[in-house]
Amino acid sequence: MEAFLDIETTGLFPNQDAITVIGIYLTGGSRTRFVQLVGGRITPGNLLDPLQGTTMLYTYNGSRFDIPFIHRRLGIDLAAMYDHCDLLFECRNNDLRGGLKSVERQLNIPRKLKEINGLEAIRLWWRYINSYDEKALNLLLEYNKEDVVNLKTLRDRLLQ
Repeated sequence: MEAFLDIETTGLFPNQDAITVIGIYLTGGSRTRFVQLVGGRITPGNLLDPLQGTTMLYTYNGSRFDIPFIHRRLGIDLAAMYDHCDLLFECRNNDLRGGLKSVERQLNIPRKLKEINGLEAIRLWWRYINSYDEKALNLLLEYNKEDVVNLKTLRDRLLQ
């Protein structure tokens, strides 16, 4: 089974910021499963449970952001536990530069939520926390899901 993983956080610094959402897209044969952990549901056990049986973990810039952030906040070193492919480096090897959204545009990978970026994701989280804005949370979760599912599309375009 393969897992595609992306996190949302309250900022860039794992020593002071929190993980708000972990999205995991699991694929194996014709089976797929999507898991999102949100807020207080983000625990080591809840992260490791869906990853059981994973043979390869894919991220975008995960070796510099997602995996160290998870390691610092949850004490789990995913890079030591799973084979990991950071698609950022595969993109660079194929002369594709920029963040995930930029690479998606270069490869014509469709995205519904074009106006949302990492900064807006932080704002959506705080709107949910401070104002109990369920619409903001749902938009954040949809954004995270689109990131994670598009990682598989990106992997398919680059490596197959």
